[in-house]
Amino acid sequence: MIKENKLAKKISSGDFIVTAEFLPEASIESIDDNIINSFDKNITAVNVSDNPFGPVMSSTAGSVALANKGIEAIYQIVTRDRNRIAIMSDLMGSASLGIKNVLCLSGYHQTLAACPESSNVYDIDSIQLINMVNKMNETGQLDNGTQIKGQFAMLVGAVANPFLKPLDLNIIRIAKKIAAGAKFIQTQAVFHVNEFKEWIEALNADGLTEQTAILAGILPLESADEALHLCNKYTEFSIPDTIIDRMKSAGDVTLQKKEGIKICNEIITDIKTIKGIRGIHILSGGKERIVQDIIKGLKL
Repeated sequence: MIKENKLAKKISSGDFIVTAEFLPEASIESIDDNIINSFDKNITAVNVSDNPFGPVMSSTAGSVALANKGIEAIYQIVTRDRNRIAIMSDLMGSASLGIKNVLCLSGYHQTLAACPESSNVYDIDSIQLINMVNKMNETGQLDNGTQIKGQFAMLVGAVANPFLKPLDLNIIRIAKKIAAGAKFIQTQAVFHVNEFKEWIEALNADGLTEQTAILAGILPLESADEALHLCNKYTEFSIPDTIIDRMKSAGDVTLQKKEGIKICNEIITDIKTIKGIRGIHILSGGKERIVQDIIKGLKL
């Protein structure tokens, strides 16, 4: 366990874990108290997004800003924008600034990140990145064998899409991430609960849920139009027509937003009973003020 790490302690204790997400903007000043107050004591840690939809404040700077406000950050790093030299440099810099958690992912293709003219890098994939951080943790060495001067310690996490088919290959990929050193896994947004349950049961059967903490992704929809946009733009989003129709039937935008929160709470109630689930991850990037509405429904 990493000393003074809330997330690591929660994983070890077996307690129900709640993480959320923060999308940094252009400056520290943009992080107002209303956002900070959304992440109360019931939130174990908060992801700081790494340029998911285009350039924003760096995940390192955003993570330090949250830490300075007393919030434990999960530093995100994508392989899309950096080669392994830059990645190792950013990891060492972030750890030296006191960041204790890192989420390793590939990142959206640049055509989905408002900078289609950018070059992607993908020098390594997300599994290789997890391996790299784990090696830095366990041996104190960089990927090239160079010894790190000083201490390096970061709790490593990964992401997963429970709805990728075929299921067998999906489970193999999760197993590789766990074997590489992922101590927690946050999933894409869950709307198809029965399909999600099938995925978890496959992980249970292979003993994988005993080796890592699975946090189910929960996305608060604000409108039926948003749901349709997500399904059309991002391949990992699969939202049932029944939910989209329910959002449309709710009424105006204000009522649709309330219906979206109600749907979230119903999904959480269903998945909390599934064996192998260790918590939820509220996909709140850019919607930080809505987190408290979901927390109230949890009755923690």
